Amino acid sequence: MQISENNKRTVNLKKLLAIALLVALSMVFKRLSITVGPFRFSFENLPLILSGVMFGPVAGFMTGAAGDILGCILTGYTINPIITVGAAMIGCVPGIVSFYCFKDNLTLKIVVGVALGHVIGSMLIKSVGLHVYYNHPWSALALRVPLYIMIGAAEGYIVWLLMRNKAFARQIEKIQTKR
Repeated sequence: MQISENNKRTVNLKKLLAIALLVALSMVFKRLSITVGPFRFSFENLPLILSGVMFGPVAGFMTGAAGDILGCILTGYTINPIITVGAAMIGCVPGIVSFYCFKDNLTLKIVVGVALGHVIGSMLIKSVGLHVYYNHPWSALALRVPLYIMIGAAEGYIVWLLMRNKAFARQIEKIQTKR
């Protein structure tokens, strides 16, 4: 699909469809959360991280923002722009780390990317959004730190397993191919 004859940039429909699928998965995973006391366990950020790692920081950012905005619209929640930026950063930061750092070390690339994504997006930006918009006390928001250490470790391990899988890697390569 060519944008224009003079412009060599092309729209990769396979990539766009994969990102749309990851947005949908994020919304489904959010609804499949488990609440235990003050903790809500969810893998809603896993598709955002995958999008960043597989397709880059811009795709990760768009996946996070679109997933949060569409999720709010479909459930009738008010869109909180700070939380939307936090979700976008959860996809963007692993993409930055994957594409620009630790090129030869998959494990380090994923560990650092997922950890930084959750520290910046989940623990900092989303916590500020919850405090500013919903007046959650900082003492309650501090519980998000151990929660996202556990969730981030699980998500990082899943991403690491997927990225090491040769069949999965071949499919990503097919998606990224322009033809």
